[in-house]
Amino acid sequence: MVKNITLSAEDVLIENARTRAAMEKRTLNDLFREWLLKYAGGQKRTDKLESLWIDLDGVRAGKTKFKRDEAYVRD
Repeated sequence: MVKNITLSAEDVLIENARTRAAMEKRTLNDLFREWLLKYAGGQKRTDKLESLWIDLDGVRAGKTKFKRDEAYVRD
């Protein structure tokens, strides 16, 4: 059974969230359900790993590229 709940927040916060959700082609309802599932502990380990990969997408370890022989040097 699906139940409705009522949430309250500042107008500006809601509008900003709706705008971002629309840019991601999502709805606030969908995003809230996803958050609620994670919060309630129902998220599977694979989902957690996928979420981590998404969060780390923009992270770069550095600008230096190693040559093959440099990458395997052991001190």
